[in-house]
Amino acid sequence: MFESLQEKLELALKRLKGQAVITESNIEDALREIRRALIEADVNINVAKKFVEDVKTKALGTQVKGKLLPEQVIVKIVYDELVEVLGKKLSDLVFASPPPTKILVAGLQGSGKTTFCAKLAKSLKKKGRQPLLVACDVHRPAAIEQLKQLGQQANVPVFSIPNEMNAITIAREALTYARKFSRDVLIFDTAGRTTIDEDMMTEVENLAHEVQPTETLFVCDAMIGQDAVTTAKAFDERLPLTGVVLTKLDGDTRGGAALSVLSVTGKPIKFISVGEKLEALEPFHPERIASRILGMGDIVTLVEKAEQEFDEQQAKKLEEKIRKNQFTFEDFLEQLRIIKKMGSLRDLLGFLPGMDKALRNVNIDEKQFARVEAIILSMTKEERQNPKILNGSRRKRIAMGSGTTIQDVNRLIKQFEDMTKLMKTVARGGKNRFLKNFNLPQGFGLQ
Repeated sequence: MFESLQEKLELALKRLKGQAVITESNIEDALREIRRALIEADVNINVAKKFVEDVKTKALGTQVKGKLLPEQVIVKIVYDELVEVLGKKLSDLVFASPPPTKILVAGLQGSGKTTFCAKLAKSLKKKGRQPLLVACDVHRPAAIEQLKQLGQQANVPVFSIPNEMNAITIAREALTYARKFSRDVLIFDTAGRTTIDEDMMTEVENLAHEVQPTETLFVCDAMIGQDAVTTAKAFDERLPLTGVVLTKLDGDTRGGAALSVLSVTGKPIKFISVGEKLEALEPFHPERIASRILGMGDIVTLVEKAEQEFDEQQAKKLEEKIRKNQFTFEDFLEQLRIIKKMGSLRDLLGFLPGMDKALRNVNIDEKQFARVEAIILSMTKEERQNPKILNGSRRKRIAMGSGTTIQDVNRLIKQFEDMTKLMKTVARGGKNRFLKNFNLPQGFGLQ
């Protein structure tokens, strides 16, 4: 995410290295490169221009104190401006009192709108809400079936009326259903088109008038760059938008949409979608995104992802096992499966400071998880619980059973032994529980 922008900003800020003071002359080249980086990332030209002017004004009025270097001061100013442009702080969903909360989701076809509805429903269910997905896209072939399949994956009910082609009728009946069965959040998946047209806008406009949504969210594909912002503005002129959702930020996106949406539409980004899995949805924290853009990582989000997957009681049992040197391959497999739920290994490592840069030219083999799982599952229960009995003949059998080589099996056993030693050392040192549970063997998945 934002790799291209991050790399170009990094090069721009390097121009200030070795400077003793900040002056208009030595900052000019850096600011020119920052402006170019923003425009190449498809940031709105007026937003880019104002951004650079604000950075320049603050930089020239700042004194470099103590042991701080000019480039460190500029990085701080650029970070502050990024946070400002991105929206300053998290914009939470507003919930109706009394319920139900009604969330209308609009956007063009192919933007990831239906998948977002399911992601949001799953996220809200995890937080104790009782969501209901409402299938109001009656035009796209298989749209209702797609929502039903996603609803099943999220374990959230989907309301639809077979053969009904009036979205307003479906919405009305869904509200009755929600009150009857105590569903406190309704998420309306609306029809989209490949481009903006009057029929689509009129339909969603009428639906919004009927539903009177608590939140109206516009979903846009971040990969289309500045066009996403233009489309958001067009929807905002017809709908009471309360926020924007950016999808496909895990793809080859230049990040311009994220940096332009608020300034151009006046509407905050509420969520970002960073993958196909239903868990791949994040609240939009401007300060954390600014940190990622500047290559500073995002430890807070990483810890939050871990906390969502780790069970407190299981964590305590695991800690006790580590202290007593009873950590087994079964425990290892359980931890790997938890990490898989959190997202791709590249994304997780990208949350660590400096890792985005370090991983740019490194191939991370996500299939390594499957190979490790196959090797462990090819062991007997006794072998998983007592790795010390894994002699040569057993390792040969495990390699054949898992479709791997003896070298692969030996490498995993060695990494497991190294990891258990490391985890035991960490446990003795009293580090936080997150680190005790999240260590991977050195070089795991990297080629």
